[in-house]
Amino acid sequence: MDERTKELIAIGASVGAHCQPCLTYHVEKARELGIDDEEIRAAIETGHMVEKGAMSAMKKFSANILGTASSCNNTTDNTPPKECCG
Repeated sequence: MDERTKELIAIGASVGAHCQPCLTYHVEKARELGIDDEEIRAAIETGHMVEKGAMSAMKKFSANILGTASSCNNTTDNTPPKECCG
């Protein structure tokens, strides 16, 4: 994978992770590599789409959490998890 692609991915990941210092760093690095604002904007928008999907899934999960055996269910089949995320 080339450096341009890595930086665009890092920009989207920074948005999804809500990390402002990372976003600032990776946007600056992308500009140093000659990536234009349109491509950077597209990477940021992709990060927001991922973020929106994760937020939607968490909203659905948290709406049903009182009906499960645990507050941290990593399974997809609604069986109680063996341990929590941490």
